[in-house]
Amino acid sequence: MTGHRVSILALDGVLSFELGMPLTVLQSLGDLYSVSVVTPTDAGVTTDSGLRLSSAGSLTELATADTVIVPAYAFERGIPEDVAEALRTCHQRSRRVVSLCVGAFALAQSGLLTGRKATTHWIQTERLAREHPDITVDRDVLFVDEETVLTSAGTSAGIDLCLHLVRKDFGAATANQAARNTVAAPHRDGGQAQFIERHLPAAVGTSLADTRTWALKHLAEPLLLRDLADHARLSQRTFIRRFIAETGLPPMKWLQLARIDHAKQLLEGSDATIDTVARLSGLGTAANLRTHFTQHCGLPPSAYRGMYSRGSDRPASPEQPTSRGR
Repeated sequence: MTGHRVSILALDGVLSFELGMPLTVLQSLGDLYSVSVVTPTDAGVTTDSGLRLSSAGSLTELATADTVIVPAYAFERGIPEDVAEALRTCHQRSRRVVSLCVGAFALAQSGLLTGRKATTHWIQTERLAREHPDITVDRDVLFVDEETVLTSAGTSAGIDLCLHLVRKDFGAATANQAARNTVAAPHRDGGQAQFIERHLPAAVGTSLADTRTWALKHLAEPLLLRDLADHARLSQRTFIRRFIAETGLPPMKWLQLARIDHAKQLLEGSDATIDTVARLSGLGTAANLRTHFTQHCGLPPSAYRGMYSRGSDRPASPEQPTSRGR
């Protein structure tokens, strides 16, 4: 079976790391994805590190891709009109177009972000908003999912977005496998802050990783904030402050996302009833599971199981998006 076809559009000045990152994440999954690199002309491009990329494919390949990814590049130079037209054509054909970091400027110049919400590296959000007032720029998120157009913040957020793409295409278990393959965090919600200013470094031995690991092993229990703080041997106020500093999320929001992620894995890999999934994930009742799961994922648990369970005939396609934008 031919994998989901991804074309990475390398524009002049492309950041070497951001060019290699989606290749690493997606190709770690074997034949689930078929990934190629495209340059605007046969002459190739020069990366930010001075390397010359000259053996990539041409713009015509974008027309046959299921997903086009635009990594960060020397965006101050703009993009040629034929590149903008190629991106517009891809989108008009219901293809998925994705930008990493300041790759959002290519999507903006192509008109794909008009009337949409988008993000980019926090340093450039003001410029994106100023130059393209028809875009709603979200300055405080890791990535934005507008179904067929997705944008991410800076470099590490690009990894989060690539894992989000895998999760949409093949489910949580496959996304977690990609995270393990690349030694990345398996799930950082797109709505969390992309930049958290830390005035003081964390003191040695104060990491809350042990408490998070403990919480993940006790998701089925009715954990309260005081339970987490007691495990960490901290006051609730201190625990909240340190937790946000380490994860970018309040403790109970993180716990809710962990429970939803566990529910996804149970729905994909077991025949447990919805009631059982609700209980084991810590979401309580089937009604509570349906409410929170649908709110976060954009579809009810039963529909998610139909798309992503191991017995499904095929994974979901990007033309059938499975999570709402943030």
